[in-house]
Amino acid sequence: MGDKPATKGRPATKARSGARRSRPAPTPAEEAALQGSVPEPEFVQLLTPDGERVEHPDYSVDFTDEQLQGLYRDLVIVRRLDLESTALQRQGHLAIWASLEGQEAAQIGSGRALRKQDMAFPTYREHGVLWCRGVDPTAPHGLFRGNDHGDWDPAEHNANLYTLVIGAQTLHAVGYAMGINYDGKVGTDDGEAAIVYFGDGASSQGDVHEACVFAGVYHAPVVFFCQNNQYAISEPVERQTRTPIYQRAAGYGFPGVRVDGNDVLACYAVARHALDQARHGQGPTLIEAYTYRMGAHTTTDDPTRYRTGSEVESWKQRDPISRMRSYLTKAGIGDDDFFASVDADADRITGRLREFVIGMPDPDPSRLFEHVYAEESPLQDAERAWFEQYQSSFVGEGAH
Repeated sequence: MGDKPATKGRPATKARSGARRSRPAPTPAEEAALQGSVPEPEFVQLLTPDGERVEHPDYSVDFTDEQLQGLYRDLVIVRRLDLESTALQRQGHLAIWASLEGQEAAQIGSGRALRKQDMAFPTYREHGVLWCRGVDPTAPHGLFRGNDHGDWDPAEHNANLYTLVIGAQTLHAVGYAMGINYDGKVGTDDGEAAIVYFGDGASSQGDVHEACVFAGVYHAPVVFFCQNNQYAISEPVERQTRTPIYQRAAGYGFPGVRVDGNDVLACYAVARHALDQARHGQGPTLIEAYTYRMGAHTTTDDPTRYRTGSEVESWKQRDPISRMRSYLTKAGIGDDDFFASVDADADRITGRLREFVIGMPDPDPSRLFEHVYAEESPLQDAERAWFEQYQSSFVGEGAH
């Protein structure tokens, strides 16, 4: 038989060759990234990469020396905890780990800007935010070992459990913030606000768009804090958006601002202002913290497959910890004894973390049935009873 005739008005379809479509030519920004140069965006900055204080017309901070030392201590400790957690995963003590390396300033700056009554909604990478909310550093590790859903009380710390579904936490935060409005807890000095964290990759999700629409329409007291770390796993931000992320806020009817995400002082100032606005009934703000994920997306990722060493090196020059250390040294606020004491604190805290994770017991399998519903159903009770009976069949006489 011959070839099948083409459908009337439609050309015959050629057989697929199996070849993949070629990728479009890179944009100028992508070309710059491939060459290892980092484009300079317009953003709020109070501390240069060299550790020099600079002024900004709209944002400022007034810290005591002790508070500045405290911020440096926060940065160092959360990085050390993160590096220790990565090492624990490599040694088989955790199933996976999502590193925050490089994003410490964004998390510590915004986390310290929160008041006790504010509510934080993290993704799965906000270990620095949890530190600021007083959550025990060991608490997230049961999740990454597969033991639990996160071992802290959100009501006690005003920090929600980690959300692994990309972007879903923005919906939770906006709903919570709308509740703050309905309860009349805005417009006063002791008002409340919510802050929600997500990345540049999540900004492509429909959930984030829907959350922003509702936040704008209902004037919700919420701050959208996007950590633009330049990659959604392996997809560069230039392939996710043609305009800066913070500029999207205008379409939702609320302000947006881009901040140097490696500048802890600027991140604090911008987040504090946005949270104050929200608490006083001025509605939401979108903050884009322009930063860089120095490590892998998670410990299952190999970033050398999609980014160059020169690109990583160029971002190391903007390291948030080195920048803060330089500033403290130049300002006469930090000396060798102070830096040594911070390192000693980090040694002690990470040592405790290592001991905890290595000694973490396996959970009782029956915990599988906990925290499924607010109140257990008869079906759940029956399934739990069957499961426990099945488990008992493996012990004692007549065991399988």
